[in-house]
Amino acid sequence: MEKALIVGVGSFLGGIARYALSGLVQRHLGTAFPYGTMVVNVVGCLLIGGVLHLVEDRSTLGPDARLFIAVGLIGGFTTFSAFGYETVALLRDSDLRFAILNISGNLFLGLGAVWLGRTILRAIGA
Repeated sequence: MEKALIVGVGSFLGGIARYALSGLVQRHLGTAFPYGTMVVNVVGCLLIGGVLHLVEDRSTLGPDARLFIAVGLIGGFTTFSAFGYETVALLRDSDLRFAILNISGNLFLGLGAVWLGRTILRAIGA
């Protein structure tokens, strides 16, 4: 039960952060394309890359910290379920160009951000 509470509190905070950041981005860039979701996914991938470096490569975060940060906070923050929904909606609306941009942007920028997060922390010796 304690572990579920750790994850739950992290997820609650991550969900609030996701809502705030995504809304901020959408207000500034418009709603024709799900920019907010893409930004949240890329930032989440960057963060998980750095955190997993600290867990796997440096062993500087214990199991409870990993649960809170990686599973709870970042897991509650990233939005791949929203990504799936928005991509299907773009396809449903026959906006193939934005659907492809959404898929490729989330995939390639997200994977690149995971690599970059790990690389940055390795480079600074964290």
